[in-house]
Amino acid sequence: MDIWQIDRLTVFLVLSIPGFVSMKVYDLLIPGERRDFSKSLLEVIGYSALNFALLSWLIILIHSKGFYDRHQPLYFGSLFLILFVFPALWPFVYRKVSSWSFVSKRIIHPIAKPWDYVFGKRQCFWVIVHLKDKRRIGGRYSTSSFASSYPAKEQIYLEEVWELGGKGNFVKPIERSKGIVILGDEIMAIELFEFKPK
Repeated sequence: MDIWQIDRLTVFLVLSIPGFVSMKVYDLLIPGERRDFSKSLLEVIGYSALNFALLSWLIILIHSKGFYDRHQPLYFGSLFLILFVFPALWPFVYRKVSSWSFVSKRIIHPIAKPWDYVFGKRQCFWVIVHLKDKRRIGGRYSTSSFASSYPAKEQIYLEEVWELGGKGNFVKPIERSKGIVILGDEIMAIELFEFKPK
């Protein structure tokens, strides 16, 4: 069987593109192991089939008698939606639905590590990082800060480093500091506080 014959290649692409798009978008949204797509062909086709099932009403509509002849631009626009747009939207829908309390109690959370869960929210925090050598680093985690995501090793960049008082209060920013990168191997714990600008 020669897959490169034009008809077979078209069928293969139609069966694989929606699933591939969904899986790529999902991998961008939810940190996880790097996916080997050469081993995920059945998953790709499975997600494509799910996409086609959810959009079967649209597929039936655009393939009804005379639709193509009367509405060619709408036909090709609908194909684009079916093959690319909706598959890119399904991971966002899944992420939203899986956060509902009714659903989240019944499924395994898609994010594997608390690190990714907390920093994936992109919220601003006042932070105290407790290091293994008993030192503490205070700072601000905000819009220009960064935290690595799985599968990369945990590292955090704080855009501002602050001097800490004896009771763990944030006294003042360290002068001329451009932030700090802290390696996960050195971190014992991280305290997060509600961000209220000083």
